[in-house]
Amino acid sequence: MPVTDAELVALAATHDIITLGMQADDVRRARHGPTTTFVRVAEVAVGPGQPIVVPPAAGELRITGTPASRSGAIERTAEVARAARGLPVSGFSLADLEALAGRERVTLRALLEELRAAGLELVAEAPFDRLRDARRSIEEVNIAGLALARLTIDQLPAIEAPVLLTQIAMLQREVAVIRAFAPLPRRVNPAAPTTGYDDVKRVALARLAVEVPSIQVDWALYGPKLAQVALTVGADDIDAVSAVDDLSDGRRRAPLEEVMRNIRAAGLEPLERNGRFEPITR
Repeated sequence: MPVTDAELVALAATHDIITLGMQADDVRRARHGPTTTFVRVAEVAVGPGQPIVVPPAAGELRITGTPASRSGAIERTAEVARAARGLPVSGFSLADLEALAGRERVTLRALLEELRAAGLELVAEAPFDRLRDARRSIEEVNIAGLALARLTIDQLPAIEAPVLLTQIAMLQREVAVIRAFAPLPRRVNPAAPTTGYDDVKRVALARLAVEVPSIQVDWALYGPKLAQVALTVGADDIDAVSAVDDLSDGRRRAPLEEVMRNIRAAGLEPLERNGRFEPITR
């Protein structure tokens, strides 16, 4: 059960990161045990006609970038879906789709339904701080027959962490469809960069405050060191592991070996999944 608002404020004020991390880890282990999931993602650019490479190890094919037009987004989705051959196809920021629907003078639901018909299975991310109406837009994703891959934070807002996390916890209570929450910002203000201490604390607080199945950390964005520490303070899922098996630096440095080694070094058990959160056995 999530902590109360008063408890969250007190936890956010503490300097005892070890006790906070242990409390978050207890909650994580009660839900998942030692199992830690990760997904290997192949990214493709959003522009229609650009190359599509689908590595055999990919568990998700993700369209990245901001679509220039409704027709272009639909065309590119169809191209990627044809190349995916059954792989889950994700793509787009829900905030970008909100803006695109406004420019094209169509409803967000209509746009989402068109993308689903073209082969999209998951909206790649919903940046909470950029959404015009988070509850309504996420509900539209669900109504359109799509899934939301993860809720994210684009850039840390000025409000304090307890206020932000309370808002997100309330959103999940209202929509009840958020599968994963990635609490670390996608973009960092160079004038006010976060510290490793801040990042670890934010992960722990997210686990304690927000009732979602998975607290996620981005391997490509934050790297193996922070990902490993995050797994010990509440995170249970790693996103965006490369699907390309580059052995140029030796097998131990290949993406699959490295992520599994880091998970085990944290005292946890790795489990590869696909974009649908289904286990993969190779």
